[in-house]
Amino acid sequence: MSTPSPEPLTQMKSTEDIRAQFPALEREHNGHPVAYFDAPGGTQTPRVVVDAVTDYLLNHNANTHWEYPTSHETDAILESARHTFADFLNASANEIVFGPNTTTMIYHLSRALGRTLGPGDEIVITELEHHANVAPWQALLVERGVTLNVAQMDPESGQLDWSDFERLVTKRTKVVSFGAGCNALGTVNRYRDAVELAHSVGALALVDAVHYAPYFLCDVKETGCDFMTASAYKFYGPHASVFYGKRELLESIDFPKLQPAPNTAPERAEMGTQIHEGIAGAAAAVDFYASLASPAVSSANRASDSDRVIKQSS
Repeated sequence: MSTPSPEPLTQMKSTEDIRAQFPALEREHNGHPVAYFDAPGGTQTPRVVVDAVTDYLLNHNANTHWEYPTSHETDAILESARHTFADFLNASANEIVFGPNTTTMIYHLSRALGRTLGPGDEIVITELEHHANVAPWQALLVERGVTLNVAQMDPESGQLDWSDFERLVTKRTKVVSFGAGCNALGTVNRYRDAVELAHSVGALALVDAVHYAPYFLCDVKETGCDFMTASAYKFYGPHASVFYGKRELLESIDFPKLQPAPNTAPERAEMGTQIHEGIAGAAAAVDFYASLASPAVSSANRASDSDRVIKQSS
């Protein structure tokens, strides 16, 4: 039998309530309390996230799409997580792709798009990008002969030189890959304008929201972007990545994949067995985040369909 779903989180009222959820804050070093200043590299995790990871590994651990209870449960947990992140990004569940990290997911996308690109095609990024949004496109210079244009930043203000960016986006541009927030400086960029500019020349627009999503609500419908990336470990989750893509693009792009893998969105954009326990924890991190600002909508409530699958398979 499966274990009961966890009780919904109640709204937290104080800083003390929130801090009490993080075991890492109880740590001491040389007799002194520890402060963590490595937010650009990741965050600590609350108990509810660890509990979700542990529950998956202890009670539901299996691979997907097989005819036995723990596999059905795994399918349901992953589907529930897709709905959770669809809420988080204002997308549809079939537009949510999971992966090990954002670097891997952008590499995966660049390989897929690169199959149709060649000499004369251009990609535009900026000097404010994290390496995860640089190296995957640099590889296409060697592999496909494309041109990579890098828009300059103003070193005094830490802002993008918008005129230089506009100059580089032309009719030859096929992809604009743009950071919503700068990992190194914290600069918040005009990513909505970047998406609009990309679309004005017929280019695809990817928004790297890894260092943006922890601080601001992301709305892919309002933004209009074709792709968006985020990493759960930046907002109290485990090391797992969430990747949004418009359904029609996930269905049409020739993603590299193994033959037995599903050929429908979103799974056709995923490669191999996923980090199921990490995805379960990532969904719990979103619920935890929601509990900080408003009455929580827990995974237990949001996943009524998955609970039904789990009960039927037990």
